Amino acid sequence: MQNTSSLTPVHVVGGGLAGSDAAWQLAEAGVPVILHEMRGVRGTDAHKTDSLAELVCSNSFRSDDATANAVGVIHAEMRLAGSLIMACADRHQVPAGGALAVDRDGFAEAVTEAIAGHPLITVVREEVQGLPPETWGLTVVATGPLTSAALAQSIQAQTGEDALAFFDAIAPIVHRDTIDMDICWYQSRYDKVGPGGNGKDYINCPMDKDQYDAFVDALIAGDTVGFKEWEGTPYFDGCLPIEVMAERGRETLRHGPMKPMGLTNSHNPTVKAYAVVQLRQDNALGTLYNMVGFQTKLKYGAQAEIFRMIPGLQNAEFARLGGLHRNTYIHSPTLLDHTLRLKSRPALRFAGQITGCEGYVESAAIGLLAGRFAAAEARGETPSLPPATTALGALLNHITGGHLVSDDEPGKRSFQPMNVNFGLFPELAPGSIVRPEGVKRFRGKDKTIMKRQLMARRALEDCAGWLGKPVPPAAIVSAEPSDESPAGSSDGGAVALGVGVA
Repeated sequence: MQNTSSLTPVHVVGGGLAGSDAAWQLAEAGVPVILHEMRGVRGTDAHKTDSLAELVCSNSFRSDDATANAVGVIHAEMRLAGSLIMACADRHQVPAGGALAVDRDGFAEAVTEAIAGHPLITVVREEVQGLPPETWGLTVVATGPLTSAALAQSIQAQTGEDALAFFDAIAPIVHRDTIDMDICWYQSRYDKVGPGGNGKDYINCPMDKDQYDAFVDALIAGDTVGFKEWEGTPYFDGCLPIEVMAERGRETLRHGPMKPMGLTNSHNPTVKAYAVVQLRQDNALGTLYNMVGFQTKLKYGAQAEIFRMIPGLQNAEFARLGGLHRNTYIHSPTLLDHTLRLKSRPALRFAGQITGCEGYVESAAIGLLAGRFAAAEARGETPSLPPATTALGALLNHITGGHLVSDDEPGKRSFQPMNVNFGLFPELAPGSIVRPEGVKRFRGKDKTIMKRQLMARRALEDCAGWLGKPVPPAAIVSAEPSDESPAGSSDGGAVALGVGVA
Protein backbone atom coordinates (compact mmCIF):
# COMPACT_ATOMS: atom_id res chain seq x y z
CA MET A 1 0.00 0.00 0.00
CA GLN A 2 1.30 3.44 -0.96
CA ASN A 3 2.22 5.91 1.76
CA THR A 4 -0.71 8.34 1.66
CA SER A 5 1.40 11.21 3.00
CA SER A 6 3.25 11.25 -0.33
CA LEU A 7 0.12 11.44 -2.48
CA THR A 8 -0.63 14.60 -4.43
CA PRO A 9 -3.96 16.15 -3.37
CA VAL A 10 -6.97 15.64 -5.62
CA HIS A 11 -9.04 18.78 -6.21
CA VAL A 12 -12.84 18.69 -6.05
CA VAL A 13 -14.73 21.68 -7.45
CA GLY A 14 -18.18 22.09 -5.89
CA GLY A 15 -19.38 21.30 -2.39
CA GLY A 16 -22.87 20.03 -3.17
CA LEU A 17 -24.09 16.47 -2.72
CA ALA A 18 -21.81 15.03 -5.40
CA GLY A 19 -18.73 17.03 -4.47
CA SER A 20 -19.12 16.27 -0.77
CA ASP A 21 -19.41 12.52 -1.33
CA ALA A 22 -16.53 12.58 -3.84
CA ALA A 23 -14.29 14.37 -1.34
CA TRP A 24 -15.31 11.96 1.43
CA GLN A 25 -14.58 8.86 -0.64
CA LEU A 26 -11.15 10.23 -1.60
CA ALA A 27 -10.24 11.13 1.97
CA GLU A 28 -11.50 7.83 3.39
CA ALA A 29 -9.23 6.09 0.86
CA GLY A 30 -6.28 8.01 2.27
CA VAL A 31 -6.01 10.58 -0.52
CA PRO A 32 -5.64 14.27 0.42
CA VAL A 33 -8.41 16.51 -0.95
CA ILE A 34 -8.77 20.22 -1.64
CA LEU A 35 -12.48 21.02 -1.90
CA HIS A 36 -13.34 24.30 -3.65
CA GLU A 37 -16.76 25.84 -2.90
CA MET A 38 -17.79 29.31 -4.07
CA ARG A 39 -20.71 29.78 -1.67
CA GLY A 40 -19.47 31.93 1.17
CA VAL A 41 -17.82 34.11 -1.46
CA ARG A 42 -20.51 34.13 -4.12
CA GLY A 43 -24.09 32.88 -3.87
CA THR A 44 -26.45 31.27 -6.40
CA ASP A 45 -30.02 31.94 -7.46
CA ALA A 46 -31.33 29.00 -5.39
CA HIS A 47 -29.07 28.46 -2.36
CA LYS A 48 -29.79 30.29 0.90
CA THR A 49 -26.75 29.32 3.02
CA ASP A 50 -23.06 28.54 2.60
CA SER A 51 -23.43 25.02 4.03
CA LEU A 52 -22.14 22.12 1.99
CA ALA A 53 -24.75 19.80 0.46
CA GLU A 54 -27.58 22.32 0.95
CA LEU A 55 -30.89 20.97 -0.40
CA VAL A 56 -32.57 23.55 -2.61
CA CYS A 57 -35.67 21.62 -3.71
CA SER A 58 -37.50 18.91 -1.77
CA ASN A 59 -36.15 17.51 1.49
CA SER A 60 -36.97 13.97 0.33
CA PHE A 61 -34.48 11.34 -0.86
CA ARG A 62 -37.53 9.42 -2.09
CA SER A 63 -38.35 5.76 -1.46
CA ASP A 64 -36.15 3.77 0.94
CA ASP A 65 -37.44 0.39 -0.27
CA ALA A 66 -34.41 -1.75 -1.15
CA THR A 67 -36.52 -4.83 -1.94
CA ALA A 68 -38.46 -3.60 -4.96
CA ASN A 69 -37.53 0.01 -5.71
CA ALA A 70 -34.50 1.23 -7.66
CA VAL A 71 -34.12 4.35 -5.51
CA GLY A 72 -34.14 2.30 -2.33
CA VAL A 73 -31.58 -0.05 -3.88
CA ILE A 74 -29.18 2.80 -4.64
CA HIS A 75 -29.67 4.03 -1.05
CA ALA A 76 -28.58 0.61 0.22
CA GLU A 77 -25.63 0.41 -2.17
CA MET A 78 -24.42 3.85 -1.16
CA ARG A 79 -24.64 2.88 2.51
CA LEU A 80 -22.53 -0.18 1.74
CA ALA A 81 -19.96 2.04 0.00
CA GLY A 82 -19.68 4.38 3.00
CA SER A 83 -21.55 7.35 1.55
CA LEU A 84 -21.33 10.46 3.73
CA ILE A 85 -24.55 11.79 2.20
CA MET A 86 -26.53 8.69 3.17
CA ALA A 87 -24.98 8.57 6.66
CA CYS A 88 -26.00 12.18 7.35
CA ALA A 89 -29.45 11.63 5.80
CA ASP A 90 -30.06 8.64 8.06
CA ARG A 91 -29.03 10.63 11.13
CA HIS A 92 -31.32 13.55 10.29
CA GLN A 93 -34.39 11.83 8.88
CA VAL A 94 -37.89 13.14 9.55
CA PRO A 95 -41.15 11.15 9.20
CA ALA A 96 -42.23 10.77 5.55
CA GLY A 97 -44.16 7.54 5.11
CA GLY A 98 -42.19 5.19 2.89
CA ALA A 99 -39.73 7.88 1.84
CA LEU A 100 -36.44 8.96 3.41
CA ALA A 101 -36.81 12.69 4.12
CA VAL A 102 -34.44 14.84 6.15
CA ASP A 103 -34.28 17.96 8.26
CA ARG A 104 -32.58 20.02 5.57
CA ASP A 105 -30.65 22.31 7.94
CA GLY A 106 -29.46 19.54 10.23
CA PHE A 107 -28.46 17.41 7.25
CA ALA A 108 -26.40 20.15 5.56
CA GLU A 109 -24.75 21.14 8.84
CA ALA A 110 -23.77 17.50 9.48
CA VAL A 111 -22.17 17.17 6.04
CA THR A 112 -20.33 20.48 6.49
CA GLU A 113 -19.01 19.48 9.92
CA ALA A 114 -17.87 16.04 8.71
CA ILE A 115 -16.02 17.49 5.73
CA ALA A 116 -14.43 20.28 7.78
CA GLY A 117 -13.39 17.82 10.46
CA HIS A 118 -11.67 15.30 8.19
CA PRO A 119 -7.88 15.59 8.53
CA LEU A 120 -7.30 14.92 4.82
CA ILE A 121 -9.80 17.49 3.48
CA THR A 122 -9.05 21.20 3.07
CA VAL A 123 -12.03 23.42 2.18
CA VAL A 124 -11.22 26.52 0.12
CA ARG A 125 -13.99 29.09 -0.31
CA GLU A 126 -13.46 30.52 -3.78
CA GLU A 127 -15.08 30.59 -7.19
CA VAL A 128 -13.32 28.52 -9.83
CA GLN A 129 -14.12 30.67 -12.85
CA GLY A 130 -12.78 28.38 -15.55
CA LEU A 131 -11.70 24.82 -16.02
CA PRO A 132 -9.15 23.91 -13.35
CA PRO A 133 -5.51 24.44 -14.43
CA GLU A 134 -3.61 21.38 -15.59
CA THR A 135 -1.16 21.91 -12.74
CA TRP A 136 -3.86 20.74 -10.33
CA GLY A 137 -3.57 17.22 -11.69
CA LEU A 138 -6.46 14.90 -10.86
CA THR A 139 -9.64 16.94 -10.40
CA VAL A 140 -13.35 16.19 -9.96
CA VAL A 141 -15.74 18.86 -11.29
CA ALA A 142 -19.02 18.58 -9.38
CA THR A 143 -20.49 22.06 -9.79
CA GLY A 144 -24.04 20.79 -10.19
CA PRO A 145 -27.04 22.25 -11.96
CA LEU A 146 -26.09 25.78 -10.88
CA THR A 147 -22.67 25.82 -12.54
CA SER A 148 -21.49 29.41 -12.90
CA ALA A 149 -21.64 30.98 -16.36
CA ALA A 150 -17.86 31.41 -16.52
CA LEU A 151 -17.17 27.76 -15.76
CA ALA A 152 -19.91 26.59 -18.11
CA GLN A 153 -18.35 28.62 -20.92
CA SER A 154 -14.95 27.06 -20.20
CA ILE A 155 -16.45 23.57 -20.28
CA GLN A 156 -18.11 24.35 -23.59
CA ALA A 157 -14.84 25.68 -25.02
CA GLN A 158 -12.98 22.54 -23.91
CA THR A 159 -15.55 20.03 -25.12
CA GLY A 160 -16.76 21.69 -28.29
CA GLU A 161 -20.30 20.72 -27.32
CA ASP A 162 -23.25 23.02 -26.81
CA ALA A 163 -24.36 23.06 -23.18
CA LEU A 164 -27.75 21.47 -22.65
CA ALA A 165 -30.03 22.93 -20.00
CA PHE A 166 -33.48 22.57 -18.47
CA PHE A 167 -35.32 24.07 -15.52
CA ASP A 168 -36.03 22.67 -12.07
CA ALA A 169 -38.81 24.29 -10.06
CA ILE A 170 -38.86 24.54 -6.24
CA ALA A 171 -41.93 23.74 -4.11
CA PRO A 172 -43.23 26.15 -1.41
CA ILE A 173 -42.80 25.52 2.33
CA VAL A 174 -45.67 26.32 4.75
CA HIS A 175 -45.59 27.13 8.46
CA ARG A 176 -47.32 24.21 10.20
CA ASP A 177 -49.27 26.38 12.65
CA THR A 178 -51.04 28.21 9.81
CA ILE A 179 -52.58 25.00 8.40
CA ASP A 180 -56.25 24.48 9.33
CA MET A 181 -56.37 21.01 10.89
CA ASP A 182 -60.15 21.22 11.24
CA ILE A 183 -60.14 20.65 7.47
CA CYS A 184 -56.88 18.71 6.97
CA TRP A 185 -55.79 15.44 8.55
CA TYR A 186 -52.64 13.40 9.11
CA GLN A 187 -52.22 10.21 7.09
CA SER A 188 -49.63 8.49 4.91
CA ARG A 189 -51.00 7.06 1.72
CA TYR A 190 -52.29 3.53 2.45
CA ASP A 191 -51.34 4.20 6.12
CA LYS A 192 -47.80 3.16 5.27
CA VAL A 193 -45.25 3.22 8.10
CA GLY A 194 -41.83 4.19 6.77
CA PRO A 195 -38.44 4.93 8.38
CA GLY A 196 -39.00 7.17 11.39
CA GLY A 197 -42.73 7.40 10.65
CA ASN A 198 -46.01 6.18 12.10
CA GLY A 199 -48.33 5.95 9.09
CA LYS A 200 -49.59 9.52 9.64
CA ASP A 201 -46.67 11.44 8.23
CA TYR A 202 -48.39 13.72 5.70
CA ILE A 203 -50.90 16.52 6.13
CA ASN A 204 -53.72 16.05 3.62
CA CYS A 205 -55.88 18.84 2.18
CA PRO A 206 -59.07 17.54 0.47
CA MET A 207 -60.82 19.05 -2.55
CA ASP A 208 -64.20 18.33 -4.06
CA LYS A 209 -64.70 18.54 -7.83
CA ASP A 210 -65.74 22.19 -7.89
CA GLN A 211 -62.78 23.22 -5.76
CA TYR A 212 -60.42 21.18 -7.92
CA ASP A 213 -61.74 22.67 -11.18
CA ALA A 214 -61.44 26.21 -9.82
CA PHE A 215 -57.89 25.46 -8.66
CA VAL A 216 -56.85 24.11 -12.07
CA ASP A 217 -58.37 27.15 -13.79
CA ALA A 218 -56.39 29.45 -11.49
CA LEU A 219 -53.14 27.57 -12.11
CA ILE A 220 -53.55 27.79 -15.87
CA ALA A 221 -54.37 31.50 -15.71
CA GLY A 222 -51.66 32.30 -13.13
CA ASP A 223 -48.86 34.76 -13.82
CA THR A 224 -45.59 32.87 -14.30
CA VAL A 225 -41.90 33.68 -14.50
CA GLY A 226 -40.69 33.84 -18.10
CA PHE A 227 -37.76 31.93 -19.51
CA LYS A 228 -35.98 35.10 -20.65
CA GLU A 229 -32.66 34.22 -22.31
CA TRP A 230 -33.27 30.48 -21.83
CA GLU A 231 -36.60 30.53 -23.69
CA GLY A 232 -37.53 27.12 -25.03
CA THR A 233 -35.39 25.05 -22.66
CA PRO A 234 -37.24 21.77 -21.93
CA TYR A 235 -38.37 20.66 -18.48
CA PHE A 236 -37.33 17.41 -16.84
CA ASP A 237 -40.55 15.36 -16.72
CA GLY A 238 -39.85 14.16 -13.18
CA CYS A 239 -39.95 17.73 -11.85
CA LEU A 240 -42.65 19.53 -13.84
CA PRO A 241 -44.04 22.80 -12.46
CA ILE A 242 -47.56 22.30 -11.12
CA GLU A 243 -49.05 24.77 -13.62
CA VAL A 244 -47.39 22.98 -16.55
CA MET A 245 -48.98 19.71 -15.41
CA ALA A 246 -52.35 21.49 -15.22
CA GLU A 247 -51.94 22.72 -18.79
CA ARG A 248 -51.39 19.14 -20.00
CA GLY A 249 -54.93 18.12 -19.10
CA ARG A 250 -57.53 18.78 -16.40
CA GLU A 251 -57.14 15.33 -14.87
CA THR A 252 -53.31 15.28 -14.90
CA LEU A 253 -52.93 16.52 -11.32
CA ARG A 254 -55.54 14.06 -9.99
CA HIS A 255 -53.44 11.24 -11.36
CA GLY A 256 -50.16 12.77 -10.22
CA PRO A 257 -49.29 14.70 -7.05
CA MET A 258 -52.96 15.31 -6.14
CA LYS A 259 -54.19 11.72 -6.48
CA PRO A 260 -56.71 10.85 -3.72
CA MET A 261 -56.01 7.09 -3.64
CA GLY A 262 -55.10 5.44 -0.34
CA LEU A 263 -56.45 8.31 1.76
CA THR A 264 -59.52 8.62 4.00
CA ASN A 265 -60.61 11.97 5.42
CA SER A 266 -60.78 11.46 9.17
CA HIS A 267 -63.21 14.40 9.47
CA ASN A 268 -65.63 12.86 6.96
CA PRO A 269 -64.73 9.20 6.31
CA THR A 270 -67.78 8.45 4.13
CA VAL A 271 -67.00 11.12 1.51
CA LYS A 272 -64.17 10.43 -0.92
CA ALA A 273 -62.10 13.47 -1.81
CA TYR A 274 -61.94 14.28 -5.52
CA ALA A 275 -58.30 15.37 -5.16
CA VAL A 276 -55.84 15.75 -2.27
CA VAL A 277 -52.86 18.05 -1.74
CA GLN A 278 -50.22 16.51 0.54
CA LEU A 279 -47.67 18.33 2.68
CA ARG A 280 -44.60 16.59 4.07
CA GLN A 281 -42.62 17.52 7.19
CA ASP A 282 -39.60 19.59 6.21
CA ASN A 283 -37.65 20.01 9.47
CA ALA A 284 -36.98 18.00 12.62
CA LEU A 285 -39.08 20.31 14.76
CA GLY A 286 -42.14 19.68 12.60
CA THR A 287 -42.78 23.42 12.25
CA LEU A 288 -42.39 23.49 8.45
CA TYR A 289 -44.15 21.42 5.78
CA ASN A 290 -43.48 21.41 2.04
CA MET A 291 -46.12 20.95 -0.62
CA VAL A 292 -45.41 17.57 -2.24
CA GLY A 293 -45.08 17.78 -6.01
CA PHE A 294 -45.86 21.51 -6.08
CA GLN A 295 -42.79 22.76 -7.91
CA THR A 296 -43.76 26.01 -9.58
CA LYS A 297 -42.67 28.94 -11.71
CA LEU A 298 -45.64 31.08 -10.68
CA LYS A 299 -44.74 34.57 -9.53
CA TYR A 300 -44.79 35.06 -5.77
CA GLY A 301 -48.04 37.04 -5.64
CA ALA A 302 -49.84 34.46 -7.76
CA GLN A 303 -48.50 31.60 -5.65
CA ALA A 304 -49.80 32.98 -2.38
CA GLU A 305 -53.22 33.76 -3.88
CA ILE A 306 -53.69 30.45 -5.73
CA PHE A 307 -52.30 28.12 -3.06
CA ARG A 308 -54.56 29.69 -0.43
CA MET A 309 -57.46 28.39 -2.53
CA ILE A 310 -56.54 24.92 -1.24
CA PRO A 311 -58.87 23.88 1.62
CA GLY A 312 -56.93 24.07 4.87
CA LEU A 313 -54.37 26.50 3.45
CA GLN A 314 -56.69 29.51 3.27
CA ASN A 315 -54.64 31.23 5.98
CA ALA A 316 -51.28 29.66 5.12
CA GLU A 317 -48.08 31.57 5.75
CA PHE A 318 -45.15 30.54 3.59
CA ALA A 319 -41.62 30.17 4.94
CA ARG A 320 -40.49 29.95 1.33
CA LEU A 321 -42.38 30.35 -1.89
CA GLY A 322 -41.56 28.34 -4.96
CA GLY A 323 -38.89 29.38 -7.42
CA LEU A 324 -37.17 28.51 -10.66
CA HIS A 325 -33.54 27.81 -11.42
CA ARG A 326 -31.51 26.75 -14.40
CA ASN A 327 -30.11 23.23 -14.53
CA THR A 328 -27.10 22.63 -16.79
CA TYR A 329 -25.63 19.31 -17.88
CA ILE A 330 -23.08 18.09 -20.42
CA HIS A 331 -23.52 15.43 -23.08
CA SER A 332 -21.74 12.78 -21.04
CA PRO A 333 -22.01 9.76 -23.39
CA THR A 334 -19.81 11.45 -25.98
CA LEU A 335 -17.59 13.40 -23.58
CA LEU A 336 -16.83 11.02 -20.68
CA ASP A 337 -15.28 7.58 -20.42
CA HIS A 338 -16.63 4.84 -18.15
CA THR A 339 -14.74 6.20 -15.13
CA LEU A 340 -16.25 9.68 -15.69
CA ARG A 341 -13.02 11.16 -17.11
CA LEU A 342 -13.25 13.86 -19.78
CA LYS A 343 -11.93 12.14 -22.89
CA SER A 344 -10.22 15.28 -24.18
CA ARG A 345 -8.49 15.85 -20.81
CA PRO A 346 -8.38 12.65 -18.73
CA ALA A 347 -7.14 14.32 -15.53
CA LEU A 348 -10.62 15.86 -15.19
CA ARG A 349 -13.61 13.89 -13.95
CA PHE A 350 -17.18 15.13 -13.83
CA ALA A 351 -19.72 14.15 -11.18
CA GLY A 352 -23.26 14.87 -10.08
CA GLN A 353 -26.11 16.47 -11.97
CA ILE A 354 -23.82 18.17 -14.46
CA THR A 355 -23.22 14.68 -15.91
CA GLY A 356 -26.91 14.22 -16.74
CA CYS A 357 -28.22 12.28 -13.77
CA GLU A 358 -31.26 13.64 -11.94
CA GLY A 359 -32.10 13.62 -8.26
CA TYR A 360 -30.36 14.04 -4.92
CA VAL A 361 -29.26 10.46 -4.39
CA GLU A 362 -28.32 9.95 -8.03
CA SER A 363 -26.14 13.07 -7.92
CA ALA A 364 -24.46 11.94 -4.72
CA ALA A 365 -24.02 8.42 -6.10
CA ILE A 366 -22.12 9.66 -9.15
CA GLY A 367 -20.01 11.83 -6.84
CA LEU A 368 -19.29 8.75 -4.74
CA LEU A 369 -18.16 6.84 -7.83
CA ALA A 370 -16.05 9.72 -9.15
CA GLY A 371 -14.33 9.91 -5.77
CA ARG A 372 -13.63 6.18 -5.70
CA PHE A 373 -12.31 6.22 -9.27
CA ALA A 374 -10.07 9.24 -8.62
CA ALA A 375 -8.78 7.70 -5.39
CA ALA A 376 -7.78 4.51 -7.20
CA GLU A 377 -6.00 6.51 -9.90
CA ALA A 378 -4.22 8.67 -7.31
CA ARG A 379 -2.96 5.51 -5.63
CA GLY A 380 -1.69 4.05 -8.91
CA GLU A 381 -4.47 1.47 -9.09
CA THR A 382 -6.98 0.63 -11.80
CA PRO A 383 -10.47 1.89 -10.92
CA SER A 384 -12.97 -0.90 -10.27
CA LEU A 385 -16.30 -0.37 -12.00
CA PRO A 386 -19.52 -1.38 -10.23
CA PRO A 387 -21.32 -4.28 -11.93
CA ALA A 388 -23.94 -3.21 -14.46
CA THR A 389 -26.49 -5.21 -12.46
CA THR A 390 -26.18 -2.81 -9.51
CA ALA A 391 -28.02 0.49 -9.23
CA LEU A 392 -24.69 2.32 -9.18
CA GLY A 393 -23.54 0.50 -12.30
CA ALA A 394 -26.82 0.95 -14.12
CA LEU A 395 -26.81 4.71 -13.50
CA LEU A 396 -23.15 4.99 -14.48
CA ASN A 397 -23.81 3.11 -17.71
CA HIS A 398 -26.72 5.40 -18.58
CA ILE A 399 -24.54 8.47 -18.14
CA THR A 400 -21.55 7.14 -20.04
CA GLY A 401 -23.30 5.45 -22.94
CA GLY A 402 -26.59 3.76 -22.13
CA HIS A 403 -28.67 6.00 -24.39
CA LEU A 404 -30.48 5.64 -27.68
CA VAL A 405 -28.91 6.98 -30.86
CA SER A 406 -30.94 9.50 -32.82
CA ASP A 407 -31.22 9.01 -36.58
CA ASP A 408 -31.30 12.77 -37.13
CA GLU A 409 -28.43 13.67 -34.80
CA PRO A 410 -26.46 10.45 -34.10
CA GLY A 411 -25.33 10.14 -30.49
CA LYS A 412 -26.52 13.60 -29.48
CA ARG A 413 -30.04 14.72 -28.56
CA SER A 414 -31.17 11.27 -27.48
CA PHE A 415 -29.34 11.64 -24.14
CA GLN A 416 -31.56 13.05 -21.39
CA PRO A 417 -31.22 13.34 -17.59
CA MET A 418 -32.55 10.31 -15.77
CA ASN A 419 -33.46 9.18 -12.27
CA VAL A 420 -32.33 5.69 -11.36
CA ASN A 421 -34.98 3.12 -12.31
CA PHE A 422 -35.18 -0.57 -13.12
CA GLY A 423 -35.40 0.27 -16.82
CA LEU A 424 -31.65 1.02 -16.65
CA PHE A 425 -30.81 -2.43 -15.23
CA PRO A 426 -29.87 -5.44 -17.38
CA GLU A 427 -32.66 -7.98 -17.83
CA LEU A 428 -32.82 -11.02 -15.58
CA ALA A 429 -31.59 -14.35 -16.87
CA PRO A 430 -34.26 -16.32 -18.78
CA GLY A 431 -36.39 -18.41 -16.47
CA SER A 432 -35.68 -16.28 -13.40
CA ILE A 433 -39.34 -15.39 -12.90
CA VAL A 434 -41.18 -18.55 -11.86
CA ARG A 435 -44.78 -18.78 -10.71
CA PRO A 436 -44.80 -19.52 -6.97
CA GLU A 437 -46.01 -22.98 -5.96
CA GLY A 438 -49.72 -23.01 -5.22
CA VAL A 439 -50.46 -19.82 -7.18
CA LYS A 440 -52.92 -20.60 -9.99
CA ARG A 441 -53.22 -17.14 -11.53
CA PHE A 442 -49.93 -15.33 -12.00
CA ARG A 443 -50.94 -11.87 -13.18
CA GLY A 444 -48.80 -9.29 -14.92
CA LYS A 445 -48.61 -7.12 -11.81
CA ASP A 446 -47.38 -10.10 -9.78
CA LYS A 447 -44.66 -10.77 -12.36
CA THR A 448 -43.61 -7.13 -12.31
CA ILE A 449 -43.30 -7.12 -8.52
CA MET A 450 -41.32 -10.35 -8.55
CA LYS A 451 -39.07 -9.01 -11.31
CA ARG A 452 -38.26 -5.89 -9.31
CA GLN A 453 -37.61 -7.94 -6.19
CA LEU A 454 -35.23 -10.23 -8.08
CA MET A 455 -33.44 -7.27 -9.69
CA ALA A 456 -33.09 -5.60 -6.28
CA ARG A 457 -31.74 -8.76 -4.67
CA ARG A 458 -29.29 -9.32 -7.53
CA ALA A 459 -28.14 -5.69 -7.30
CA LEU A 460 -27.43 -5.83 -3.58
CA GLU A 461 -25.66 -9.18 -3.84
CA ASP A 462 -23.49 -7.98 -6.73
CA CYS A 463 -22.75 -4.65 -5.04
CA ALA A 464 -21.72 -6.40 -1.84
CA GLY A 465 -19.45 -8.66 -3.88
CA TRP A 466 -17.92 -5.66 -5.67
CA LEU A 467 -17.20 -3.93 -2.35
CA GLY A 468 -16.14 -7.12 -0.55
CA LYS A 469 -18.82 -6.69 2.11
CA PRO A 470 -21.64 -8.86 3.48
CA VAL A 471 -24.98 -8.71 1.66
CA PRO A 472 -27.30 -6.36 3.61
CA PRO A 473 -30.42 -7.98 5.10
CA ALA A 474 -33.69 -6.23 4.24
CA ALA A 475 -37.16 -6.56 5.76
CA ILE A 476 -40.32 -5.53 3.91
CA VAL A 477 -42.40 -2.95 5.77
CA SER A 478 -45.06 -2.42 3.12
CA ALA A 479 -45.75 -3.49 -0.43
CA GLU A 480 -48.15 -0.64 -1.20
CA PRO A 481 -47.18 2.05 -3.73
CA SER A 482 -44.97 4.81 -2.30
CA ASP A 483 -46.44 8.16 -1.23
CA GLU A 484 -43.90 9.75 -3.57
CA SER A 485 -44.88 7.80 -6.67
CA PRO A 486 -47.18 8.58 -9.56
CA ALA A 487 -49.80 5.91 -10.15
CA GLY A 488 -48.25 2.97 -11.94
CA SER A 489 -44.64 3.93 -11.18
CA SER A 490 -42.03 1.57 -9.82
CA ASP A 491 -41.41 3.53 -6.63
CA GLY A 492 -43.29 1.46 -4.08
CA GLY A 493 -42.84 0.21 -0.57
CA ALA A 494 -40.33 0.76 2.18
CA VAL A 495 -37.77 -1.32 4.03
CA ALA A 496 -35.59 -1.21 7.08
CA LEU A 497 -32.03 -2.17 6.20
CA GLY A 498 -29.69 -3.72 8.71
CA VAL A 499 -26.78 -1.73 7.31
CA GLY A 500 -24.72 0.94 9.03
CA VAL A 501 -22.41 3.56 7.55
CA ALA A 502 -19.15 4.46 9.18
